[in-house]
Amino acid sequence: MSDDFPRRQFTEGQSPTLEEAAKPNYTSANSSFSRTPVSPYLNYDSRYLQQAQPEFIFPEGANKQRGRFELAFSQIGSSVMIGGGIGGLAGIYNGFKVTKALEQKGKVRRTQLINHIMKQGSGTANTLGTLTVLYSACGVLLQFFRGEDDHINTVIAGSATGLLYKSTAGLRTCAFGGAIGLGISSLYCLYLLAQENSSNSSPKYL
Repeated sequence: MSDDFPRRQFTEGQSPTLEEAAKPNYTSANSSFSRTPVSPYLNYDSRYLQQAQPEFIFPEGANKQRGRFELAFSQIGSSVMIGGGIGGLAGIYNGFKVTKALEQKGKVRRTQLINHIMKQGSGTANTLGTLTVLYSACGVLLQFFRGEDDHINTVIAGSATGLLYKSTAGLRTCAFGGAIGLGISSLYCLYLLAQENSSNSSPKYL
């Protein structure tokens, strides 16, 4: 490498010779590629590496979307936080209602409001978190034993969640909980199928 090589300016492409320009199939480099500078420190033209869309590398045999086990953690945490927020709002409403009926004021009223918020918020968060844990566990087990993840797993997991959650309340209540789970999961699958048909994209199971 010569001494004056680092002082050379980068160029966007060499000018064609008269013979190349006279050819009928010749196209200018600036019209074929974007105006990307050619680095003198590389032994190839970086303009050939440009892609129209980003490409991602996946391990051999891996799915291009997260499975039920990977999604379970975020779903459980989100359900607990949403349940806490909903329960907290309901606790505020009930607290104001009760303290107003009892004509409580000052520190007593503030303490009762905090008690209602904490009690109802924790109860709703616990309920939604338990339901999500049961649903995620059933979905992961079904995916492991069946070897595939589809709408059948969603419907079975939803029905099993309702049955297990109400299993200690008697046979009739248990069947009612399973029916609710079956209905909610079926509606969700119909929604996914409608989205899949409208956008022609791969479905994302939960």
